[in-house]
Amino acid sequence: MSRLQTLDQQMRATPDQQISLTDPDARSMATSGRGSGVVGYNVQVAVDTEHHLIVTHDVTNIGNDRGQLTRMSKFAKETLDVEELEAVADRGCFDSREILACEQAGVTVTLPKPMTSGAKAEGRFGKQDFVYLPDKDVYRCPSGELLPYHSTSVENGMTLHRYWSTAGCKACEIKSQCTTSKERRVTRWEHEEVVERVQKRLDANPGAMRTRRETVEHPFGTLKARMGATHFLTKQLPNVAAEMALHVLAYNLTRVMNILGNQALQTALRTA
Repeated sequence: MSRLQTLDQQMRATPDQQISLTDPDARSMATSGRGSGVVGYNVQVAVDTEHHLIVTHDVTNIGNDRGQLTRMSKFAKETLDVEELEAVADRGCFDSREILACEQAGVTVTLPKPMTSGAKAEGRFGKQDFVYLPDKDVYRCPSGELLPYHSTSVENGMTLHRYWSTAGCKACEIKSQCTTSKERRVTRWEHEEVVERVQKRLDANPGAMRTRRETVEHPFGTLKARMGATHFLTKQLPNVAAEMALHVLAYNLTRVMNILGNQALQTALRTA
């Protein structure tokens, strides 16, 4: 108990309140099972859709992907030496400020927005059911009423505008399908049009997420099969990163040999 109490004090003193006794750099990573996780590392990859080659990769001990989109997109741009890039990511990477940073960096992003609305989960109208009218700076609700602008606040560094109707909700016939409060309020980020463009791209290309799965999961499946027990053999972040780099090199070489053939690859290497 004394040892556990000491570890508890050490754990609470760390920034993320985690301690791994096996590997000091490893951290808890969420898995697909509800309430489940694994202690390890987060591997990020960018893969081209034509040949499934890994363009760039990185290893982190951050347990989520929300802050990785801009960084990995910029790495891919530098590797490919292009001015503009189209990137498709999964919903775990969705972050409004990351999407804005990507657009400013010349990266066009397509990804779905996570369903976080309690109203939508309970069968009521979600924010996507309200239409923004930029010329009037108002939202139109599902019943046709207009929700004008009322106030602005700053939360977590984001400037947010709030819209609501001062009279229409109380007498609305479909209020029970919309809100349990006095009136329905809609919040709009100052750069919301960036997020709206992402949704429009996804609506125009509904097969984008299937392409992402078939592209990115292919290398991961191959790498895990080759690793045997599907875990890293080394410990601590620099060593794990080096191990992952070797796996990526072997994977890419195999892909190029399958695409070009051994003789063509040898010729290309001699003339490079």
